[in-house]
Amino acid sequence: MAGSYYIALSGMHARLEALDRLATDLANVSTTGYKAGRTTTTQADRDGFGVSLQAAIDVTNGPTHIDSRPGAITATGRDLDVAVDGPGLFAIDTPGGTRYTHDGRFVRRADGMLATAGGLTVQSDTGMPLAVGLDGPVRVETDGTVRSAGVAIGKLKVVEFNNPGVLVREGPDQFRSDDEEPHPALVSAVRPGALEQSNVSVMERLAELTNVSRNFGTMERALSLLANDVDLRAITELGRR
Repeated sequence: MAGSYYIALSGMHARLEALDRLATDLANVSTTGYKAGRTTTTQADRDGFGVSLQAAIDVTNGPTHIDSRPGAITATGRDLDVAVDGPGLFAIDTPGGTRYTHDGRFVRRADGMLATAGGLTVQSDTGMPLAVGLDGPVRVETDGTVRSAGVAIGKLKVVEFNNPGVLVREGPDQFRSDDEEPHPALVSAVRPGALEQSNVSVMERLAELTNVSRNFGTMERALSLLANDVDLRAITELGRR
């Protein structure tokens, strides 16, 4: 009977993790450039189950994949707001190395560097920082060229991945790649004065949330049935003998 308990408990745990993921997606429905996560449940075989848990099946979540579908592009009219129309991402410098983002809310940092809203340096197509200076207007052109006081100082580095599934999320708006080097954008276009919105579908996530909650409730009732009916009946019947 221990195996049946474990199946129900591991299934409930997997649904709790799914609820956490859905909660994160819903919390970031308004986060610029946010990409939703997707996962499935799978069976994890344990060598000791055959002896200790009567061949129980361990239900666990599979790897989480980033939903790379583009979000809606919304015009803002702000000179340093930039969106990528397509699968491309901006390259930025972080303490951990180069990272990639869909969040194009750029600012002029106090030291004259072009930076993300969080203060991280934006890379040029040569991999170097973009120094926009402290004076004069800064704007971005449709080919990614950045101009400061009318002078071109470089181009935004926009990259694409052959397999977007290699991207690993770091925070709500940053990604890294451990397995594939990106290449310069081939099909993506720069959209100045606009931002890419989150690709989270509230209706889709609420529907999934309802389904996961129902599955959790079903396993909870199964666990209660095992504990209160099956085991209790077994104890009662054995006690009469």
